[in-house]
Amino acid sequence: MFHLAIDHCHQVLLKKLYIEAPTRSPNTDGIHIMSSEGITIAGAVIKTGDDCIAIGPGTKNVHIRGVHCGPGHGISIGSLGLHTHEAGVENVFVTDSVMTRTQNGLRIKSWGRKTTSFVRNVVFENIAMENSYNPIIIDQNYCPYNKNCPGMGSGVKISGVTYRNIHGTSASPIAVKFVCSASRPCTGLQLHNVRLTYHKAIASSVCTHAGGGVSGVVSPRSCFRK
Repeated sequence: MFHLAIDHCHQVLLKKLYIEAPTRSPNTDGIHIMSSEGITIAGAVIKTGDDCIAIGPGTKNVHIRGVHCGPGHGISIGSLGLHTHEAGVENVFVTDSVMTRTQNGLRIKSWGRKTTSFVRNVVFENIAMENSYNPIIIDQNYCPYNKNCPGMGSGVKISGVTYRNIHGTSASPIAVKFVCSASRPCTGLQLHNVRLTYHKAIASSVCTHAGGGVSGVVSPRSCFRK
């Protein structure tokens, strides 16, 4: 399941890591963090068949920098909301990293069911995308393989997520996708100097139940309602 699992830990430093698994090996997360606090990842090359880094319920105060991810599923918060009574994720900072040919780039994912979980105060900054699918994505209808999907509105409240200085190339025409919950819409999403292209052309963005603001140069154009 995981190369490295950090569970119920405090003040952990992971430094100068190299992790590799075949591209088509399912559930081979590079680093999985849950129910932990004060985690720092400083410098890592991660090539896997699943998330390079996954941040699960009950995690806070995480600093990630200098990660080269790919192939893999990117850096993910979640999945969250699988259980009704579940802790949230807060104070996550991801900086100075590269996503290369990943299935997702920067992802927040939650199940479509009622829950007490949440995501708040997250910053993604200075991230380069190199031909990655879904460079920026929030998916609150997460259901792998589309089997036994709950089909309800996600109860995970997502707020205060900032994307700053994200640039590069998208392998999918939709480079920014915010699919949030109808029952608990995403709020406080911020895009600052985001430049993503698709085959040297302008990419597009999609918003569902998502609100926020933009500043600087943002391409594709924001889909937030004014």
